[in-house]
Amino acid sequence: MKEAFSLTSDCFLVAIGYHGKNFHGSQIQPSVRTVQGALIDALKEIGWWSKGCLWIFSRTDSGVSVRMNLIRLDLPDRITKSIEGPSVITALNDRLPDDIVAWGARKVPSITSSRPIISRKYFYRCEVMKNWPQDVNLNLLEEACELFVGTHNFTNLCRLEEGKNPVRSVVNCEPWLNHDGRPIGISVTAESFLWNQVRRMASAITGVVSGEFKLEFVANALKNPQTPIDMGMGTSKGLILWEIEHVSLGGLGTGTTPDTRIFSKPPLSIRHHKTWMSLSSLEMSTMLNSEWIREIGLP
Repeated sequence: MKEAFSLTSDCFLVAIGYHGKNFHGSQIQPSVRTVQGALIDALKEIGWWSKGCLWIFSRTDSGVSVRMNLIRLDLPDRITKSIEGPSVITALNDRLPDDIVAWGARKVPSITSSRPIISRKYFYRCEVMKNWPQDVNLNLLEEACELFVGTHNFTNLCRLEEGKNPVRSVVNCEPWLNHDGRPIGISVTAESFLWNQVRRMASAITGVVSGEFKLEFVANALKNPQTPIDMGMGTSKGLILWEIEHVSLGGLGTGTTPDTRIFSKPPLSIRHHKTWMSLSSLEMSTMLNSEWIREIGLP
């Protein structure tokens, strides 16, 4: 999608969140429900819609939940000059369905683009994968995470789109610990990611801590991208786009960690894992709603 720039003096950057299970991804698609489609409907109802006025910064797949994505709104100058961020949030939330929410907004110069993104941060709850151990060797998990830090060719750990550069720089990859110190997954930070990259990284790391893969095996998959190696891909149900740090936002929405106090422990029996997955989805949805309420500042 070509990025549109407004001729007006200012535009709005808006932080939004949504429950991925209810959408077929973020980008507009015919005959299915998408985040972009829901936003367009809300903008039409407000009277703010015009072709090219909406830009979504990060594409997410079907089923991927989001605490924080960013959209850019280019509105007519007469509207932009007459309102501030809180009015944008209220107007959108009055028309958006209850599984998508706007919780932060900043008025910025219209020359602002999606490019000056400092980083994106994802959390992946590896417990949703059946081979995640009940008792995780934290040292081994840390070693597995450390393999991905730095600049690598991720051909073997993504769904590579035609014309895409497979090289990405991971700033941070570390264990995600719950409120009482139990390893439940990973967090990954980078400026940009490839399609399915985090879900494939999560599967490879889970393979290491479960004993399916050796550290050297995963390291070789990174060092030798010309040799195809498939280490699987985690379900979208475990993935959360947690935050986007942008140079124009002044730290809006960054620096927080998930509140996991309501997270339950997966059952010992693999037979019961499928039933527990429904509970896991509810826990993650509740956590996201609590985050949005806190960010909006509701009592």
